[in-house]
Amino acid sequence: METLSSVVRVRNLSELESKRYDVLVIGGGITGAGVALDAVVRGYKVALVEKADFASGTSSKSTKLVHGGIRYLPNFDFSLVHEALVERGLLVQNANFLVEPLEFVLPFYEGDRHPVGMPFTTPGGVGLGFMLDIGLWMYDLMAGKRAIGRHRRLKVADVERLAPMLLTQGLKEGFTYYDAQTHDARLTMAILRTAAQYGATIANYAEVTSFIMEGPLARGAHVRDALTGQTYAVYARHIINATGVYSDKVEELTGEEAMVKIEPSKGVHLVFSREDLAIGDSAVVLPETDDKRILFIVPWESRVVFGTTDTGTGDLDHPTTSAEDIAYLLKYLNRYLSVNLTEKNIISAYAGYRPLVKLGKGGGSTAKLSRTHVVLQGSSGLVTVTGGKLTTYRRMAQDAIDVISQRDGAKPVHPTLNLPLQGSAGWNRLQHDINRRGAQAGLKPSIIKHLGHSYGTEAAVILKLIEQDPSLAQPFVDDLPYIRAEVPYACQYEMAMTPYDFMARRTSIILEDWHQGTTFVDDVVALMAKEHGWSPSEQNAQAQSYLAVVHGQELAERH
Repeated sequence: METLSSVVRVRNLSELESKRYDVLVIGGGITGAGVALDAVVRGYKVALVEKADFASGTSSKSTKLVHGGIRYLPNFDFSLVHEALVERGLLVQNANFLVEPLEFVLPFYEGDRHPVGMPFTTPGGVGLGFMLDIGLWMYDLMAGKRAIGRHRRLKVADVERLAPMLLTQGLKEGFTYYDAQTHDARLTMAILRTAAQYGATIANYAEVTSFIMEGPLARGAHVRDALTGQTYAVYARHIINATGVYSDKVEELTGEEAMVKIEPSKGVHLVFSREDLAIGDSAVVLPETDDKRILFIVPWESRVVFGTTDTGTGDLDHPTTSAEDIAYLLKYLNRYLSVNLTEKNIISAYAGYRPLVKLGKGGGSTAKLSRTHVVLQGSSGLVTVTGGKLTTYRRMAQDAIDVISQRDGAKPVHPTLNLPLQGSAGWNRLQHDINRRGAQAGLKPSIIKHLGHSYGTEAAVILKLIEQDPSLAQPFVDDLPYIRAEVPYACQYEMAMTPYDFMARRTSIILEDWHQGTTFVDDVVALMAKEHGWSPSEQNAQAQSYLAVVHGQELAERH
């Protein structure tokens, strides 16, 4: 089993310079991870570099959903919805421990005129419920054989039973339909681990600073190790730019004008405790906002994720949550819920940028820009794949590598259609054994469930760490399922290089803990020090760096 430890990272960086690659992938978000996996399983020699940590951008800032995009139906974007529904089904199949079906409740109120973002309405709203029903039938049908559940029309009493926190005044009826839920950063990690297993050379904190040009063609890239400052020259026959909101900036490193215009759109989410929202096991769709958006209330282990906004751009490296963002979200939460929530109820807030592709000229709302992906080739030979959404990452990668196959005169094959991601193969068979071993180790049921949902069959490796050192079974926070054994696992197998990598992406402690991990960061650092060989002064520097980032985010959000 290929590991992604700090030792392997150093080895990989050395290999980047000593070997010649078929494909160099720039970007370690979910799209770049998917591209690396698709290329390597087709037989290409692949390298992937990421300037920060894996999934540190958009790929860890989603609503944690794998969905068809129900809000695109009213805009008649049927091809996007169909593509996303097919990919949703493939993810449920290929990442069965990490992507699970989730029921959604969609209430319909008296006075609603643009439910689920309908761009049109009817006089007095007559017939809108019928139109919603038809739309959900289409949603089911477009999923075809990969459907994960059929929608139902609900009476008021059924809505109250499934979503007891909703206001009942003016409630006319409701619907349920099905999509799926995942942990976005862990999904990215599973894809990267699978790519490494098949032979891809992968490194985080490795930034492309310039391209190696031979005449007009890009034949490689200079890559800087952000942790040591050392620079490596990497040569590859094909270079794929999968950097999301940075796509146009990376393209410009070739000296060409960017082929694609990215309009970053900020999406903000708030995290609450389940108790504060009195939510059950079903997600809830708030049907209408003044700007014709829909908002999701999504149960997520012991917490609830609520969002999202769709606003303009800012500092791409440091997206922040403004007072206006929070006020906007709380306004609609309190409009539809029987509980009254304030900023004091917010455990955390997070923001990220969608890489929306601008089609044609002129400005306009980012909410109206396409979520469809594009694959473009420049005269330098650089291939850029961008746009799309988390759910469609596999299809984006497939389309990008099809371009490479065509360049090489090879017949495109699509092996990722039925390729289990790491942790999936044998999960149904091993799940009982992992539950048994977890119970023997004295782990609470919530912790055992978390390990299964986060790591799949790899949970067995974490349990082995606990069996060797029972102190690693201790949780960090009483009401969260994260345990000490996940730290050495993240360092040995998932290239976690800093406490922030562990707190924000290998786990979601920074989102789910009221103190964002600040009360036990020293414990995390001490565990990481054993893996990375940090001196006492380096341990202190790592802890202080983490605290500075967290406190800096809090300051930015207050302003």
